[in-house]
Amino acid sequence: MKHKNQLTMISINALKSGDTVITNYAGAEKEGKILQIDHEDKKVLVATSDNNEFWYDLDNLYPIHLSEAELLKLQFHKDEAASSNGSHLYVRGPFSVRLYTEGHKPLLELHYRDETRGLNEPITLNELQNHYYAMTNFHLE
Repeated sequence: MKHKNQLTMISINALKSGDTVITNYAGAEKEGKILQIDHEDKKVLVATSDNNEFWYDLDNLYPIHLSEAELLKLQFHKDEAASSNGSHLYVRGPFSVRLYTEGHKPLLELHYRDETRGLNEPITLNELQNHYYAMTNFHLE
């Protein structure tokens, strides 16, 4: 599972409990969920899909780029009728993510009830999870 995110450093301040990341232990990469963050020692406790819990240094954690495949895994569905003119709308209940083609400003819009956030840079899965939580008060899993 080699990720194109390999060179992307992850900031401890961008991580929250419940976020999904890729762990690297002895060259083996696995997706996992953050359970705890130790800001003092800069270590993160992650539970991987095989139910192992381990403390990781930041240089062994990688973000997951937000993509259609990741949105579909999170139970979003593509609204074909509302997807047009170079944008794609993904909906999960009252929350939606609109992805625009590169070069468009904003690059993506997050919408929940009466709040819309326009973002001009690509985001990672954990950043989407943090926006989702801030907007809905629920974890996105």
